[in-house]
Amino acid sequence: MAAKPKLYYFRGRGRKEFVLWLLAAAGVEFEDEFFETREQYEKLQKDGHLHFGQVHLVKIDGMVLMQTRAILGYLAAKCDLSGKDLKERVGINMYTDGNLDLMMMMIAVAPFEPPNKKEESFVLVVKKAKTHYLPIFEKILKDHREDFLIGNKFSWADVQLLEAILMGEELDASVLSDFPLLKVFKHISNIPTIKKFLQPGSPKKPPRDSHYLNFEESNLTIKYP
Repeated sequence: MAAKPKLYYFRGRGRKEFVLWLLAAAGVEFEDEFFETREQYEKLQKDGHLHFGQVHLVKIDGMVLMQTRAILGYLAAKCDLSGKDLKERVGINMYTDGNLDLMMMMIAVAPFEPPNKKEESFVLVVKKAKTHYLPIFEKILKDHREDFLIGNKFSWADVQLLEAILMGEELDASVLSDFPLLKVFKHISNIPTIKKFLQPGSPKKPPRDSHYLNFEESNLTIKYP
């Protein structure tokens, strides 16, 4: 890529994290622009960059991209992580869309529950992962008999599944205990670009803490897709 993509979002973990993972796995450098005040958001809106009044936003190739799935689809295709043909592409989209439902529970639902319900919410998310989502991907790997979810090549679907696994392990270190194929799949974290992204000091964001949640809710009150 001739110029670095520029990503606009809050400083904490959110949907932009999916984009960070994809770019990092592809070895693409990028710039972060963090919202620290509501005025920064309002300026983007005034300049006509937020068609739906939502963030995040990515500037790349002379374009201003909005909406997470559109951003991820474009970047995956540009980084050669979207499959070799239409059949592989639709499979990747099915797996990433299904997996996204689980990840949204972990980053955009449970963290925002009231303090007295938050722990219970995370327990329910882990239970849902173990009883529904992870068995699905375990079966996919068993049926496919390859190292990756689609075809025989690393794709955006693999990036996102690894991200979901690691987020699940943050909540429950034993989340993969009943899924031997997913344990093996997790070894893709040794791919050099991903391994670098997982090191301390990388752009990877930690889970949302109370300081970040309070800042976002009290100072910004911005919608994000």
